[in-house]
Amino acid sequence: MSSYDVIIIGSGPGGYVCAIRCAQLGLKTAIVEGRETLGGTCLNVGCIPSKALLHSSHMLHEAEHNFAKMGLKGKTPSVDWKEMLAYKDDVIATNTKGVEFLMKKNKIDWIKGWASIPAAGQVKVGDDIHEAKNIVIASGSEVSTLPGVEIDEKIVVSSTGALELGKIPNKMVVIGAGVIGLELGSVYKRLGAEVKVIEFLDAITPGMDAEVAKTFQRTLKKQGLEFQLGAAVQSVEVKNNKAKVTYKLRKDDSEHVEDADVVLVATGRKPFTDGLGLAELGVELEPRGQIKTDAHWATSVKGIYAIGDAITGPMLAHKAEDEGMGVAEVLAGQKGHVNYKVIPGVIYTHPEVANVGATEEQLKEDGHSYKVGKFSFMGNGRAKANFAGDGFVKILADKDTDRILGAHIIGPMAGDLIHEICVAMEFGAAAEDLARTCHAHPTYSEAVREAALACGDGAIHS
Repeated sequence: MSSYDVIIIGSGPGGYVCAIRCAQLGLKTAIVEGRETLGGTCLNVGCIPSKALLHSSHMLHEAEHNFAKMGLKGKTPSVDWKEMLAYKDDVIATNTKGVEFLMKKNKIDWIKGWASIPAAGQVKVGDDIHEAKNIVIASGSEVSTLPGVEIDEKIVVSSTGALELGKIPNKMVVIGAGVIGLELGSVYKRLGAEVKVIEFLDAITPGMDAEVAKTFQRTLKKQGLEFQLGAAVQSVEVKNNKAKVTYKLRKDDSEHVEDADVVLVATGRKPFTDGLGLAELGVELEPRGQIKTDAHWATSVKGIYAIGDAITGPMLAHKAEDEGMGVAEVLAGQKGHVNYKVIPGVIYTHPEVANVGATEEQLKEDGHSYKVGKFSFMGNGRAKANFAGDGFVKILADKDTDRILGAHIIGPMAGDLIHEICVAMEFGAAAEDLARTCHAHPTYSEAVREAALACGDGAIHS
């Protein structure tokens, strides 16, 4: 029987980052993973492979629409789908092998197999029981589907199946207008598929700043995506390798049918805790199935902690990473902390969409006095030169103190630009602090400075 200071269950971004930080802090550490490769959903069938396909399909889009404008003449590239999938698989392999190298470098034992927790302080994998002073559950999440919709990963697919389709469909129906549905819908639209997105709510990307969401939908429609909002999917029937999606419009209860070669179910994810034995242990759960934790990620059972998608909060890899580092520091006797008010969100379409902090809707609901600074990328020289002028930067600041409360960006490199504002918010900066910081020219980041200037006396280039 092996014994450790800490055993982490799950090797996704939360789990492997937690393991590395534990090892760095001098704790004898092991990680349990049943997949053949480390990295969890994110590296194997999520964030990383989807970004590979987003990148390659965006390059195709640039070749088809913008190369000739720049004097790049020649035959438009054709799509070799098998080669594109092979490129995606190479990206996965490079990243997962990298995590395996980090485990060895930090002397972290990989216990291969699926874990259960027969008792506090014990982790069972196969027939072996391993002892640990502390256990961290980082088991991640799984696809959540709808009643009447059965996923077969061939015709009716989750994000996993959408990353390895046998061929590019002529028509794809996407159920759900959230991050996953819009990213993968964009991929297949660029590759030539007809894509229709069906969403239950009356707006895409629930929870996003409403102005950004409207601009985002308008931009995606210009790119060819179709939308049916306010529609409740009733069923998906598969026959002769085709699918029929039946849905009802909420406004009048009328029923409609949409034919498709592939249906992507992108209705969210739920915590994956099956087989851990949490009920038998007495680990308390939240009403929606997340593991209940305190401010230090401790569960109701002493010595058992949980992080990432398995607990409440946004299901984001970087949120899990921060929690992994935080709980490792707690276990090492330090003061682990995560600032949940400064966790960015990004959608990796083109243009990208990024946000941090409060939306205008939240500030209005809270009765918070605020001011808005906006700047369009059409006023940014670099963006115009790169055919990337769609979108804007929007900064929300306290009306009296000028302290930044939130920011929302739709435009080029939004997922990178948002972090300047994250750092500012971590230090309690005012919009004026950003506005008075010199930004290199010509860069996309100048749009952030201009938005900050717009919170004061006004932007320069608008």
